[in-house]
Amino acid sequence: MPSVRRYETKDGRAYYLIRVRRGREKSALSRRWYVPDGWSQRAIDRELAKVSAEFERQVQAGEVISRDEKRLQAAQEAAEAAKIVTLRQYGEKVFMPAKTLTATENTRASFQGNLDKWVYPAIGDIKLPEITSAQISALLLDMQGKGKAHATVVKVYTILNSLFKMAYLSDMIVRNPMDKVERPKPRKDEIKPQTAQAYTAQEVRDILTALEGEPLKWRAFIHLRMDTGVRRGEALAVQWEDIDFQENTILICRNLCYTPGKGIYLDTPKNGRCRMVDVGEDTLQLLKQIREQQGAGGKYIFTQDNSLDPMHPTSPTHYFRQFSKRNGIKDFHPHKLRHTFASVAITAGADVVSVSETLGHSDTAVTLRMYTHANDESRRRASRIFRDAIQKDTQKDTPPPEKDTHKADADYNSTQQENLDTLRAAMIIEDK
Repeated sequence: MPSVRRYETKDGRAYYLIRVRRGREKSALSRRWYVPDGWSQRAIDRELAKVSAEFERQVQAGEVISRDEKRLQAAQEAAEAAKIVTLRQYGEKVFMPAKTLTATENTRASFQGNLDKWVYPAIGDIKLPEITSAQISALLLDMQGKGKAHATVVKVYTILNSLFKMAYLSDMIVRNPMDKVERPKPRKDEIKPQTAQAYTAQEVRDILTALEGEPLKWRAFIHLRMDTGVRRGEALAVQWEDIDFQENTILICRNLCYTPGKGIYLDTPKNGRCRMVDVGEDTLQLLKQIREQQGAGGKYIFTQDNSLDPMHPTSPTHYFRQFSKRNGIKDFHPHKLRHTFASVAITAGADVVSVSETLGHSDTAVTLRMYTHANDESRRRASRIFRDAIQKDTQKDTPPPEKDTHKADADYNSTQQENLDTLRAAMIIEDK
């Protein structure tokens, strides 16, 4: 029997809530019946009995269903119409095609690779509405158990989050299983102490010294990246028409990329904007030498061996690895040149906004994180300043002799100037 209760709206209108239970597996359904004006209680009871009985019949016959059940039914009908049943089918026919409009080629290649390698083998053949949070969590835990890097596991989590969100918003599923999936955390054995993200002044000098015996194009490539902080693909995409030898500037408006599916291709810079960067005279001299060697007809500065085609985007990685082995330079990575530029420039007094513009960051916060992670000297200086402040506060009642104070300040200032001069000198290529 249905349960019936009387209620009133805020404006005093009476109505009855008719509620029919459907067992433990399904939620109860309810319907409101508003009392017509002027009805006696006897007439109300008689009509209410009829309405309740009819509503119960409709529920039992399946003629009335819940809102969620309606959405599920619509989603299933849509899936059937589109012949999309499994996660794999949805990924191939809807999710990845949609990404062609919103994601870069590199991002799409990364998404497709992770779907093919991790997602599809595990849950790709399960019907999309039937995939549970537990199954997704099991997939991520399995990846961690196999020793996969935390960044890889998080990337798969991000892809699945995007896929199921799209499916939910398009009514392909009633509930988003990712709502109950926790973002993966690093394994205890995977948490590593932070390593230096930028080169020290001595390391920069060692690199410049080692470069003297390297091929011209690699000397110019490393100098350009160290001198301007441009990304690898941005440096490889520079064409002769982008260089102004009179103004000592280079226009960064392209990015050279590579994916297995598309090969080598040109794209916009990461933030989607062109920018102008200043270049040192020594770097420009190296570029002029390349132009003389290359002769007429060349379009790109950095080309493949015995060809005028642009250098393959993976070539610098291979070269850096061999360069590091030959010269005994530990952890020689191209992106550290970018961190080094930010660290040295800000330490030497450049404002963060200007450095951010040069690096092509969309937000100065990114630049500050790069600088903070990279600059050990700044951290040490901050600690010294704190300790000096505490010491001065505790000794204010018994100040040291004036002569000693001046000497300490002079020594400190001298040290600070030496540090600054060293960092500046690290970025200067001396004429040989």
